[in-house]
Amino acid sequence: MEAYFRAAPLEPFVPYSKQHVIILLLIGLGIYFLYQYQDLLRQEQWNMMVRYTIAFLFIGSEIGLDIWQVKAGIFRLSTSLPFELCTISLLLASIMIITKSYKLYEIVFFTGIIGAAQAILTPNLQYAFPHFRFIEYFIAHALLILSPLFMTWVEGYRPTFQSVKRTMLFLNALLPIILFVNYKTGGNYMFLAHKPETTSLLDMLGPYPYYIISLEVVAFIACLILYIPFNRNRSRMNKKLLRNI
Repeated sequence: MEAYFRAAPLEPFVPYSKQHVIILLLIGLGIYFLYQYQDLLRQEQWNMMVRYTIAFLFIGSEIGLDIWQVKAGIFRLSTSLPFELCTISLLLASIMIITKSYKLYEIVFFTGIIGAAQAILTPNLQYAFPHFRFIEYFIAHALLILSPLFMTWVEGYRPTFQSVKRTMLFLNALLPIILFVNYKTGGNYMFLAHKPETTSLLDMLGPYPYYIISLEVVAFIACLILYIPFNRNRSRMNKKLLRNI
């Protein structure tokens, strides 16, 4: 059991190794099955079971991570507080999936999918499978993608351009809070103090602190890219309505 929970990794995580590729394929399959069985998941029994299971895994993964860090003696104010974007999105998604809140969906759709996709494709992770941290990391980030897709395909929610603007306002409201936390703890939450040590998309955005400005532009463009398919569908529906008038 020690091998699964020890503080120092037995072997380092290697991006796009066999185990990483398998995880990517499993996440892809999860998205496929969610889309294929959306009608089944609208049935009350399945709907409630899946939503509460997702919420349980969200909260369980975060509590489990904190307990492991404390037990392993690696809990630090500079790294272990819930101020990463994915952790914030996780907490919001937990409430969203239980309450079916559209206001939270508007934010989590973008922050969850964009943040988790970046974390899954370029993991800031030191532990390889089957370590607890490896399993917790990919479960939490996979569900951050699946939960807003569940609300989109199963519950019929749709983001609007106003959702994009609200998401950008939310991120900018977080900025001074996270900068203050980083200053007080010496941390690097949301990578606002420096780039991650592992390879990431931030490497293409210039040196510190200019990459923060670039990141703002990239975040807005990424939100627009996610929104475009919904705008096109809305335009098609409006054209059909006009033809029928």
